[in-house]
Amino acid sequence: MSVRDLIPWGRNNGNRTPAIFRDDERDPFLSLHREVNRLFDDVFRSFESGFPFFSREFSFGGSWPRVEIADTEREIKITAEMPGLEEKDLEVLLDDGVLTLKGEKRSETEDKDRQFSERFYGRFHRRIPLGYEVEEANADASFRNGVLTVTLPKSEKARSKVKRIAVRS
Repeated sequence: MSVRDLIPWGRNNGNRTPAIFRDDERDPFLSLHREVNRLFDDVFRSFESGFPFFSREFSFGGSWPRVEIADTEREIKITAEMPGLEEKDLEVLLDDGVLTLKGEKRSETEDKDRQFSERFYGRFHRRIPLGYEVEEANADASFRNGVLTVTLPKSEKARSKVKRIAVRS
């Protein structure tokens, strides 16, 4: 007697000929393994979408603040959205080709008054590797309406390394 004889599905009205299966569905252990993997994937996917504190998208530690990087021939411009912050809450550092954005977002109310909140508070630390040599002395940063803009002029050496490649059709 084989394991297949013990499984109730796959028989057509008492006929011992199996129903139409894919090759990997004939093995019950492989089917069970695939279903368990699917269940775990579904569970963890629901954690990410349903619970913001599990999500990479909302965590301060990972990728907050959201940034936009513009790389032109002459400069690198980094724009970061930081709603609810003030200049005194921010620290911008440039060290060895890495721009670091640090700060803290503080709560405006005490915890005892808050019943429910979807807002995030706490410290953040974001490191952005630049990939080019920049003129650190000419770096500029401005902060207006919750948006930080950092302008980093590329060094002459970095500008000379750019090689244009002609595109043919």
